[in-house]
Amino acid sequence: MSKIHPQVAHVSPLSHTFTTSKQESFTIWMKSLILRGKGCTVFDSNGQIVYRVDNYHCKSSNEAYLMDITGKVLFTIRRKKFRLIRFWEGLRSFNGRVNDEDKNPGFEVRTSCRILRGDSICEVVVWFEKDQPCQHYQIESCRDKSTFKIVDKLGRFITEVKRKQSKCGISFGEDVLTMVVEPHIDHSLIMGLVVAYGLINGLM
Repeated sequence: MSKIHPQVAHVSPLSHTFTTSKQESFTIWMKSLILRGKGCTVFDSNGQIVYRVDNYHCKSSNEAYLMDITGKVLFTIRRKKFRLIRFWEGLRSFNGRVNDEDKNPGFEVRTSCRILRGDSICEVVVWFEKDQPCQHYQIESCRDKSTFKIVDKLGRFITEVKRKQSKCGISFGEDVLTMVVEPHIDHSLIMGLVVAYGLINGLM
């Protein structure tokens, strides 16, 4: 683990809020904390584990859970189908448990392709509050599916995910990524979108 994050500290519950006033950097290790499980583990810039993702079944399953280090479920992420349209939805949990009751998703992610350019995009719709309008984002990736960014409808940068490198430019491997989140952005929501993207592209 020290190779993935050189300043790994003791594991502690997630005590801070999901938004900050400065840019935040996270390390995503594409390994589950559950023995023989599938998912990933997320470290903050201090080396503390802040998120974990498990689907408990197999890679590219139809459901996964974004949790904090204590096991509290933040989002239940599921594959859905409406007629011929397939998409992923994220149900935000307010009690720390798997969300099986709320019919109103916190976000939806749908795929579309740009064949001539050789890359792809995911269309994202996010609902923050019932009395507020929804927000639209795009997840843009290139041929290397582990490198992608999230932008708003005006093309403004929100998040970038790419392979992590050491200070001297050496890659940590295909299963270690770095995620940069802009200020005043809910990084638990962003992590939920990253999970949906990972499931769509077979990364977890």
